Amino acid sequence: MECGPVLPDSLLLEIFLHLPHRAVLSAGLTCRQWLAVSRDEFLWRELFYSYYRIPRCVPRHPAAVSWYREFKRLFDCIPCVEVQTLREHSDQVLHLAFSHRGHRFSSCSKDCTVKLWDTERPDGSISLVHSSSMRQFNWGYTQFSQFNADDSLLLVSGVYLGPHHSSSGEIAVISLENYTLLSRVRNKPYDVFGCWLNETHLISGNLHWIGNMTSCSVLWLNKAFQDIESENVNVVKRLFKIQNINASTIRTVMVAHCRRHDDPDLLLDYEAQSQARRQKGQQQRQHRPLLFDLGTSGSEDDEDEEEEEERRREARPHAVSAPRLPHRANVGAVELQIETHVARVMGRAHTKAPEPAAEPADAEDKTYLLFTTGSLTYSPHQIGIKRIKPDQMTTSGPVLGEERSSDEFFDSLDHVIDIHGHIIGMGLSPDHRYLYVNSRAWPAGCVISDPMSPPPIAEEIDLHVIDLKSLREERRSLRAHRAFTPNDECFFIFLDVSRDFVASGAEDKHGYIWDRHYNICLARLAHDDVVNSVAFSPADQELLLSASDDSTVKVWRSPRMVRLAAAPARPPRPRNLLPSCSGTT
Repeated sequence: MECGPVLPDSLLLEIFLHLPHRAVLSAGLTCRQWLAVSRDEFLWRELFYSYYRIPRCVPRHPAAVSWYREFKRLFDCIPCVEVQTLREHSDQVLHLAFSHRGHRFSSCSKDCTVKLWDTERPDGSISLVHSSSMRQFNWGYTQFSQFNADDSLLLVSGVYLGPHHSSSGEIAVISLENYTLLSRVRNKPYDVFGCWLNETHLISGNLHWIGNMTSCSVLWLNKAFQDIESENVNVVKRLFKIQNINASTIRTVMVAHCRRHDDPDLLLDYEAQSQARRQKGQQQRQHRPLLFDLGTSGSEDDEDEEEEEERRREARPHAVSAPRLPHRANVGAVELQIETHVARVMGRAHTKAPEPAAEPADAEDKTYLLFTTGSLTYSPHQIGIKRIKPDQMTTSGPVLGEERSSDEFFDSLDHVIDIHGHIIGMGLSPDHRYLYVNSRAWPAGCVISDPMSPPPIAEEIDLHVIDLKSLREERRSLRAHRAFTPNDECFFIFLDVSRDFVASGAEDKHGYIWDRHYNICLARLAHDDVVNSVAFSPADQELLLSASDDSTVKVWRSPRMVRLAAAPARPPRPRNLLPSCSGTT
């Protein structure tokens, strides 16, 4: 259809600049001229910044080819549409983990089972493949799982049944070929969780108290299974022995490989983000998180949510509690201060000196062990970083690790990053360049005088970003999600990172998705209770899972994928088997 009198393109563009994006798209269907103007790059640049409220000094995503397609990506490719709810668990679901291929995922729950699910059914639905109960091993519940590099083995971490003050756990390794149990490894405290170092070796922890508030964490390398050669080769080896003070312990271990640090999937432009934030801070006194609720209905009123949170504080069993300290009978504050001072002096005298800085040539081959720790109080508030050297990648050699002098009891950390708050979650980007950290901040300027009385923690959760190449925290924390439990009841909230997005659970009964480049929250994912874990498919970031205390796992897909799945299949075009009739006979 062609128009009558033609408006100048400049006037038409000026009109479109005052319309919402949906109206612009509808107007583009009117005629060819309007369609051409409705795809103008300058128009969609203005619509992009105004709709998503992104400061204009933040550049376009480096992989974007046009402003129109970038607008559409953020609007249409976010996994925010609920397509399936899995109800096979009978209690709170605590953790989700995808295989590296994305063809399966595992789920852990307070019902003490680990379940395996298939994501490659022809109809696109997800189905249960296998379920293993760990109650026969005296577990209270399963809390974490991880596939090894070739997706042949599954690490499952759990918590022992026992008294309330117990902090013991165990790691089990399950074969994914026939679902047999291959090995079990002691793990203490249980919120070390454990992780794979490579395809055949995993890392566990142990804890030894040597005072009222002083302890020693030992990290062990374990062979995942015992074979015929195990009679002559060690199946365990001590990796590191690290001193803890002020009732802190090492928890939440994970391994980062630095092979792709110079070629990341997404290089975050922090300078532009920092400049944009400064400019924005001058324009508005109070910052409120940006939220584009693309796929969920309206949430409850604030008053109803507050009442519900109060109920949960009283009734909810916690996903991951802090390990308890040994019993202290009539120990005064002065004695504890003396113990901490002596522990610091002993630590300096008996800790192995740090390794010299590596040459730039071998920087690409580094492997780091990351974990939460602390130095001021028992709540985890620091990220510890320790390099794992090539000769430590196997259990061969002395069981107690490399030789050291009789005075070198402890290993030193290579780097420590203080988060100034209670850390409740960590996740690596797929390229292992960036570490994302969930934390609940302490009040600014607070002073900790008693390690057993950490500062109050904020209800808002900050999502920090740490560049593992520069070993520096970038000052661009994300915020939108909330938590309500106090320090001594705080539990882990698992997050996940894809190429372009980062997602996290929260105690406010929602999961959240942010864009990593633009630093904006794009969607909320509604549940009926606390969301403990989220997981992106490594094969398709438009597929996301969320696990909740409501005993369900929800499956979320992007609006684009939902439309494609609902569209009828196109019939194949008939092939013309006869030669062309053009030309003369």
